[in-house]
Amino acid sequence: MRGLVLFDFGGTLDADGARWSIRFHAAYRAAGGKQSFAAFEKVFRESDRALGRFSGIEKLGFRAMIDAQAALLLARLPDGVALSQQNIADQFHSSTCAVVRRNETLLERLQQSYHLGVVSNFTGNLELCLQELGLMKYFSVVADSGRVGVTKPDARLFQHALTWPGLVATPAWMVGDNFESDIRPAAALGMSTAWLAPGNDKPPEAGIPTVRLQTLSELAAALDS
Repeated sequence: MRGLVLFDFGGTLDADGARWSIRFHAAYRAAGGKQSFAAFEKVFRESDRALGRFSGIEKLGFRAMIDAQAALLLARLPDGVALSQQNIADQFHSSTCAVVRRNETLLERLQQSYHLGVVSNFTGNLELCLQELGLMKYFSVVADSGRVGVTKPDARLFQHALTWPGLVATPAWMVGDNFESDIRPAAALGMSTAWLAPGNDKPPEAGIPTVRLQTLSELAAALDS
């Protein structure tokens, strides 16, 4: 094996740099919602915290988790009662699955040369979600903050994966969409970094990341360069 490649989940493996709040807002607007993204995002964060406290969250698969988040979200939005929870969840789920299916080609290719893993701020059910999405078979280690007990950018979540028994962890890459949670702390640990950031915004710090990706499909070429 040529080393270890670690991925963030939300906004990376399931979308090209678009975090969940952006994608839920798109589904909400498509269903007839009127709130601006700024107003919506505040409510989304509340629903995110509530999801972390949701009874039995650690046993939910991906679709059930999306349904739960949609319900928590609509209950907090002023126009939520008039909107279809199922339509919103359906759009989020279908768009996610389309990106996941595309990314399987990449993961299958990389798995032949690298150990692969996921490091994510999640809710204790990440492995179940990966299994449901058909991705778990590609990963040798999953560091779910809900299981490990620390959240990114804490270096200990990365180290949980980097020190997993049986892995070739040198060289190590971190691939993620969040500069502060994924890229900066990984670089501080000496990892190479791939920032999934479509657009032209400059990185917050010179010299980081190692490479910048417009889409996750560009990763294989970046690793070979």
